[in-house]
Amino acid sequence: MIVVTGATGHLGKLVVEGLLRKVPATAVVAAVRTPSKAADLTERGVQVKAADYSDPASLVAAFQGADKVLLVSSSEVGQRVEQHTAVVEAAKEAGVTHLVYTSILNADTTTMLLAADHKATEEVIRASGIPFTFLRNGWYTENYAQTVAQAVQTGEFAGSAADGKVGAAPRADYADAAVTVLTTDGHQGNAYELAADVPWSYQELADELTRATGKPITYQDVPAAQHQSILESAGVPAPFAAILVDSDRGITAGELASTSGDLSRLAGRPTTPLTESVAEILKG
Repeated sequence: MIVVTGATGHLGKLVVEGLLRKVPATAVVAAVRTPSKAADLTERGVQVKAADYSDPASLVAAFQGADKVLLVSSSEVGQRVEQHTAVVEAAKEAGVTHLVYTSILNADTTTMLLAADHKATEEVIRASGIPFTFLRNGWYTENYAQTVAQAVQTGEFAGSAADGKVGAAPRADYADAAVTVLTTDGHQGNAYELAADVPWSYQELADELTRATGKPITYQDVPAAQHQSILESAGVPAPFAAILVDSDRGITAGELASTSGDLSRLAGRPTTPLTESVAEILKG
């Protein structure tokens, strides 16, 4: 039995769809906070169970009978470690034999602010004794949807990544990698560094947007402090703006790219190129 947490979320939903192409629906459990949102999965034969990262009892119940659990990291920054620890403890109590966790790229070496919770979670998982696999996901190209929308509207976008390159890929690529790990052997104890085969810079994103839209779009590289100010002026809360600015620093330092080839190898195909990713974002 394979349990996918956050199964109605952006990534979890894609993983469930991928699993249904590989295994019977009866072998998949969609663990979700609100089961009514997964009614379509119930209709297709998937077991849907209520599971809230902040409700340990619900997690233990959801994991009963499971061999493998995919822990899709929580989106609640600042609460992640506590929530993830609850999942790990529930998995151990339920007798799960393989815990797969969506971490962050280069989790053991990166200095990015966003990585702290992921590093701590990896330590909790290692200490639990449950056989594990870490899917150290890089950036999702969908993270740039708002940036693309703004650029198309105004003809420009700003950042502070200089000429650094980001190995971003669509969620679908990462989902395919997760499905492989969940449905094939030989992955326990591994930490996979997952990123696009061909990383790209913000200038290259601007160039591709110009080509795809037929209108000039420029990238304005600014100092970190100015970038922070721009984000706050756009309504981004200061703490989250700081994380975004720090992420651009990480891009400059090469912390959001990898030459491991793990993503394409696990997905069974080359990662989606920037041209296709931009085309999908522009479709809306």
